[in-house]
Amino acid sequence: MRSPSDPPRSETSRKPERPASREDRLKAALKANMARRKAQAKARNAEDGPGTDIGERD
Repeated sequence: MRSPSDPPRSETSRKPERPASREDRLKAALKANMARRKAQAKARNAEDGPGTDIGERD
């Protein structure tokens, strides 16, 4: 038997919905991924050396 101070069963059995936190995690992951790709592209360009373009060969 339940006491009057216990919350109703429907409130305790439901999982709280948290779409905002999922969106926040996705935004953070996307931002980190874009930053990593940008750093990789910058490193690749630095390896090529200044003024050298692969597409302009004689």
